[in-house]
Amino acid sequence: MTRRELDAAGITDPGLRAAYGRCRQLNARHGRTYFLATRLLPLERRSAVHALYGFARWADDIVDDLDRRLTPDERDLLLKRLEGDLAHGLRTGGGAEPVVRAVADTADRFGIHPALFADFLASMRADLTVTHYPTYADLRAYMHGSAAVIGLQMLPVLGTVVPREEAAPHAAALGVAFQLTNFLRDVGEDLDRGRVYLPADLLAAHGVDRPLLEWSRRSGRRDPRIRAALVAAESLTRDVYRTAQPGIAMLDPRVRPCIRTAFTLYGGILDAIARHDYTVLHRRAVVPRRRRAATAAAGVLKVARARWQTAPAAEHATLERKGPGRG
Repeated sequence: MTRRELDAAGITDPGLRAAYGRCRQLNARHGRTYFLATRLLPLERRSAVHALYGFARWADDIVDDLDRRLTPDERDLLLKRLEGDLAHGLRTGGGAEPVVRAVADTADRFGIHPALFADFLASMRADLTVTHYPTYADLRAYMHGSAAVIGLQMLPVLGTVVPREEAAPHAAALGVAFQLTNFLRDVGEDLDRGRVYLPADLLAAHGVDRPLLEWSRRSGRRDPRIRAALVAAESLTRDVYRTAQPGIAMLDPRVRPCIRTAFTLYGGILDAIARHDYTVLHRRAVVPRRRRAATAAAGVLKVARARWQTAPAAEHATLERKGPGRG
C-alpha cells in the first residue's frame, strides 16, 4: 500500500519515498485509531498526513522519553536539534531526519505556514518543564501549539469546499478535542511522568488536587471527588467536539468519511471511559476492536459513495478541458 500511496502523490525520489515510508510506520505503530481513519483518505493525500503525524510523533517521543534514559537537558538538546533541522528543511527541502525531509516536502507541496510548526515545537518544549496548568485558559494556550495547529496543518492537505479561514476554527477545535480525549484517557500514565494536564481549577472545583490523584493511582482506590472531576472533564471535552463537528461538512467530500470516522472513534474513547465508570487512573479505556472495525467499515461505504457522487463531476470537468474533438 505504501508504494501506491507514494505513486498517487507523485513522490518519485527514492530517498524521499523512504522518508515518507518511515512516517507511515510511525503512524501505524503509535496511532492505531488515527491510522485506521487515515486508510479512508484518497490515496494521493495519505502520505502527507503520515508525514505530519510522523513528525509530531517524533517530537513527542523526544519529550516523553518513555524509557527515561535521557535527562531533561538531553531531551532539550535533542529538541533544539530537531528545531534546527526543521528550519533547515523548510528552507531547503532537506533534513537530517527522515521525518523532517518528509514533513518539509509536505509543507512545500501544500503551502503549510512554518509558524504552525514553530508553535507546535514551542508546546513540546513546554512539556520539558511545565507539569501542570492552573486554569483551562492556560491549558488552551498550550493546546494551541500541541493540538490546534495539527488541525490547521491538515486543512490544506484535506481540502475544503469553503474558504479555508471559515473551516479553520473547526479544524483547530477538532485537534483540541482529540487531545483532551487523550488527556482524559491517559491521566494515570501522565501522572507517572509527573504531569497533570487536567486544569487545576477544574479539579479544585470538585475537591481534587495532585496528592489525591497520586494516592488513587498508587493505592488503586477510588474517590467520588475524582470521579466528579473526570465527569466534568468529559463534559468539557464533548463541548469541544460539538464546536468541531460543523467543520466536517466544510471539507472535500472525499475526505469527510476519514475525518468523520476519526471523530467517531475518538468520541468512542469517551464512551469507553464512561462505560468503565471513569477508572482512568487504574486502567486505559480503549474502543473495542469490533466497534473500531464496524466504524471503519461504515467509513469505507461512505468513501465509495463520495467517490461515486464526485466521479460524474470530475468526468464532466475532464471533457470540458479536452473540448470537442480532442479525445
